[in-house]
Amino acid sequence: MVACEESQRVCTAFRERGHEAYSCDILEPSGGHSEWHILGDCLKILSGGVFVTMDGTEHEVDRWDLIIAFPPCTYTSNAGACHLFKGKRLNLQRFYKGLCGKALFETIRKADCEKIAVENPVPSKIYGYESPSQIIQPYEFGHPISKKTCLWLKGLEPLQPTNIVKPTQSCHDAHTWFSTGGKDRQRKRSITFQGIADAFASQWGGDIRDDKIDGVTTWN
Repeated sequence: MVACEESQRVCTAFRERGHEAYSCDILEPSGGHSEWHILGDCLKILSGGVFVTMDGTEHEVDRWDLIIAFPPCTYTSNAGACHLFKGKRLNLQRFYKGLCGKALFETIRKADCEKIAVENPVPSKIYGYESPSQIIQPYEFGHPISKKTCLWLKGLEPLQPTNIVKPTQSCHDAHTWFSTGGKDRQRKRSITFQGIADAFASQWGGDIRDDKIDGVTTWN
């Protein structure tokens, strides 16, 4: 399951390699595959069970083999830390929303699944996150952009760079994709870079399209 993903970029990367992958989000998918999308709260199916995709098909899994999650970071990221204080006073409303965000993060990270990856930007120190397993950059996967991305891993090997290029843009550049305004700004900023999505799928799943005997997929 790819939790908190409406773009379906990671889900599609796994599907293209033969995996039965599903995206899950409270938003409808922009990736174009409603038949792979679970519309709703990912917490309800973290441990598997019966679920219905947007095309009306009912599915059941005993337990997920792998969970990759992108929980919202609006109130927890270090980039938004400047809004935590009004003068010298802690903005309690924003702090509370951040605590709720961390609770979602931790619930996913500690789900009953042997392999879990949770992605977020660098979090604000005030919330006391554990140190990430690794920090990756888009420019390590073919995208010339500098944007620290943290991964908290369980049962998975650290992601290896696939195509290191020279970064020519920062995510804080006023003229980059990252800071473009508009109502879809937050959604666009949350979309996983294609190179990273492909690395998730190839390194943590592999291509299993040829691992079939009499039409039945076999798992290595």
